Amino acid sequence: MKHTIALVDDDRNILTSVQMTLEQEGFQVRTYTDGEAALQGIIARPVDLAVLDIKMPRMDGMELLQRLRQRSALPVIFLTSKDEEVDELMGLRLGADDYITKPFSQRLLLERIRALLRRNETSRAEGSGAAPGLMVRGDLSLDDTKHQCLWKGSDIQLTVTEFLLVKALGARPGMVKSRDQLIDAAYGENIYVDDRTIDSHVKRVRKKFRAVDESFNQIETLYGIGYRYKEN
Repeated sequence: MKHTIALVDDDRNILTSVQMTLEQEGFQVRTYTDGEAALQGIIARPVDLAVLDIKMPRMDGMELLQRLRQRSALPVIFLTSKDEEVDELMGLRLGADDYITKPFSQRLLLERIRALLRRNETSRAEGSGAAPGLMVRGDLSLDDTKHQCLWKGSDIQLTVTEFLLVKALGARPGMVKSRDQLIDAAYGENIYVDDRTIDSHVKRVRKKFRAVDESFNQIETLYGIGYRYKEN
């Protein structure tokens, strides 16, 4: 089955060229030139992944991402300019899975899209523990088949990247995971991202858990080393 990608950018030249590239690689593509139209279109006809520009008319990429995150864990890649580092971090904190800076190589974008789709499918298909696809660590429960994370019975809505990070940390409680190891777990060995990307994802994960449990402190930071999931 072909994957369907939503491209959202007010630059029609980018839309046309990227659409052609993706369609040549076997993807189905839907394009939108503003956030409001994209929101309505994606709600009406869900897609497998969305690529969002940050600065657009009517509704920018930040607001669009927030609105989408209220409904689903749809994999999202942000497009951002080189001088928009704050926007990149804000995008990750809002729940984007990845970002690419403009001007970008279409081949790079294609690789990131494929990697994110693989991660999404892997997180749903793989499993270990008490039941197929289920991992339980004290109050934490991760179900790959449903892409579901529970903390003390409360549902935590995680993006693909966040889910894989929690899974990597929870798989070996008490063991320290370096940022490089977490990057490999969440992005794959052939994808480069910097350390601050992982830090931003971890901060957002903690915020989500603390929204249902203010005392949540299972994910520990070891400064200069990495992170670990505390044993109960």
